[in-house]
Amino acid sequence: MSEKKKSKAGVKELSPIDIYKLLPKINCKECGEENCMAFATKIVNREVNVDQCPPLLKKEHAKTYAQLKEMLKPPVREVIVGEGEKAVKLGGKLVMYRHEFTYFNPTAIAIDVTDEMNDDELLNRIKKTEQFSYEYIGYTLKLDMIAIRSTSGEAEKFKATVKKVVEKTDLPLILCTFNANVAEAGLMAAPKAKPLLYAATVENWKGMAELALMYNCPLVISAPNDLNALASLTKTLLAYGVQDLVLDPGTFANEGLADTLNNFTMLRRAACKGGEELAGFPLIGVPMVAWIDKGETADEVIKWREANLATMLIVRFADVLVMHGDDGWSLLPNAVLRQNIYTDPRKPVAVEPGLKEFGTPDENSPVLFTTNFALTYYTVASDIESSKTNAYLIVVETEGSAVDSGVAGRKLTAEKVADAIKETGIENKVKHRKIIIPGKASRISGEIEELSGWKVQVGPRDSSEIPKYIIDKWQP
Repeated sequence: MSEKKKSKAGVKELSPIDIYKLLPKINCKECGEENCMAFATKIVNREVNVDQCPPLLKKEHAKTYAQLKEMLKPPVREVIVGEGEKAVKLGGKLVMYRHEFTYFNPTAIAIDVTDEMNDDELLNRIKKTEQFSYEYIGYTLKLDMIAIRSTSGEAEKFKATVKKVVEKTDLPLILCTFNANVAEAGLMAAPKAKPLLYAATVENWKGMAELALMYNCPLVISAPNDLNALASLTKTLLAYGVQDLVLDPGTFANEGLADTLNNFTMLRRAACKGGEELAGFPLIGVPMVAWIDKGETADEVIKWREANLATMLIVRFADVLVMHGDDGWSLLPNAVLRQNIYTDPRKPVAVEPGLKEFGTPDENSPVLFTTNFALTYYTVASDIESSKTNAYLIVVETEGSAVDSGVAGRKLTAEKVADAIKETGIENKVKHRKIIIPGKASRISGEIEELSGWKVQVGPRDSSEIPKYIIDKWQP
């Protein structure tokens, strides 16, 4: 699939002026902004949607509205799977690499079930998928979807399994079969669930396309290791009227791994760098292929291989993954990796500044401070909580900087600490006037004492030592 010159401006080429020219320019404030230029700036940064401008939705602005929509259309189409609050957005990528702007819509992770599982196994896998949860620097990491595979090839069996699943969960579904009759049976059991239908191929595309249109659900196009066939099928299905498509270039483990990564990369490059519209759709990866030809290999080894393949696909632009292993140790690393990749590089990961209480602090409890960099805060908070220490923690606004970098870059200053002490009202909660500061902020300890009037105790450099420090050295 060759690259061609982009026909529209990329995200970096748009300026607020480009957007402002097409807005009503009446400064009505109905969008919540002070003026149209402020609204245009937020549109360029993808902080708001053009639909939030009510005057723009009027009939007389239909032409400029359409122009704006075309200008802002991402190179990778956004496809929505499911209904309601748990609906999953796939794709919607504006750039190939995160550092060029930011990524939207984190890679969705689906756990598979089959229509040959007994009820106990089926319900147990659904329950584990729904209950997977991990708190990570202020975010709750979860799994996103259930993939129902027809391994029996029997329409009624598949239909019954889909019905059981939709009765037990409202997570979005992927219905996996190459048989259009089996797929239709599954859709009949969940007619309004808007599942992702997997998959249309060279042989069955027409039947699958009819179902996608009839049930208004997105459709996967599968052409393993054949990008030309994938492009041809995409063009055919678009002409047939199916717009919400997801591309499956094939996932191969072992010998085919290099082809897998190359195909994912070439598709995303063609969409984001080459403006190739036939490549501009979300990509689906299937790490569970690691289980094919398992033989006598231990399950733990296969789960590791599957998790390793999932890691590579997340890094190589996959928008949705189908996995079989459901152990926390194999899923959590990829959930953390996904979260780290999909944080906005334009904004530091920060928490709200202010006063936090741990346990049941009283007027003699220790007072500490830290910065509002999320990783720093949650590490300190976790160490205080785990030790069952009753304490006050002042979170100082440092624009998301850590302690050492904040001091070096003047984001963490004695003035800010003194102001935080006053603003939080901690003086009204304790009788003493002592504050424990991070060891890495020791260079500003004297200034803090001068400006705040509080006695400063330089604490440990590592927050894991806070509990022992308080036991050994805290005296109110």
